[in-house]
Amino acid sequence: MKIFALLAAVALAQGAPPPPEAPAPETVKVTLTTSQGPVVLELEKGRAPLTTANFLRYVDQKRLDGAAFYRAAKAPNVPDYGLVQFGTRNDPKRTLPPVAHEPTSQTGLSHRSGTISLARGAPGTGAGDFFILVGDTPSLDAQPGGDPGFAAFGHVVEGMDLVKTILAAPTDPNKGEGVMKGQYLAQPVVIVTARRTN
Repeated sequence: MKIFALLAAVALAQGAPPPPEAPAPETVKVTLTTSQGPVVLELEKGRAPLTTANFLRYVDQKRLDGAAFYRAAKAPNVPDYGLVQFGTRNDPKRTLPPVAHEPTSQTGLSHRSGTISLARGAPGTGAGDFFILVGDTPSLDAQPGGDPGFAAFGHVVEGMDLVKTILAAPTDPNKGEGVMKGQYLAQPVVIVTARRTN
């Protein structure tokens, strides 16, 4: 009898439906076609809806077409570490109103290598400029009881070699102001088009 009960249990287990899988994160892909090749981004629409929607406004309204990667902030004496920045550069013809700050403590995202995040001054001032990291930089995440950090909202899925090439490109020591002096590219990399690709 025990054998029959065991066989019945095995048969029942084999016929049972598999446990439900966790739903895949809701994402959207965007391709930045630059003068030096494409960079494909996967944006976290489900986890960072405000910041992703802000970026997609610029894409859908073609406000990034003709913009450029213009900044390469390199960590001193650390190869392949820093960030590249692109966007509207506060051009009033391209720049939309700022978006509310969406901290990583809320989204669960983190500033790892390849992350795209919203550039800003004070929280809630980010609008049409964005940066991509080369190298993990968790110090840009929201800190418990302190700095609200930056709003990460996606990551590079193709074209990271190009991002690294832009980071390594020559900068003009006379361009930029304050902490950004010397971080502006001598030859900006033009974004020909920015389009959704899925």
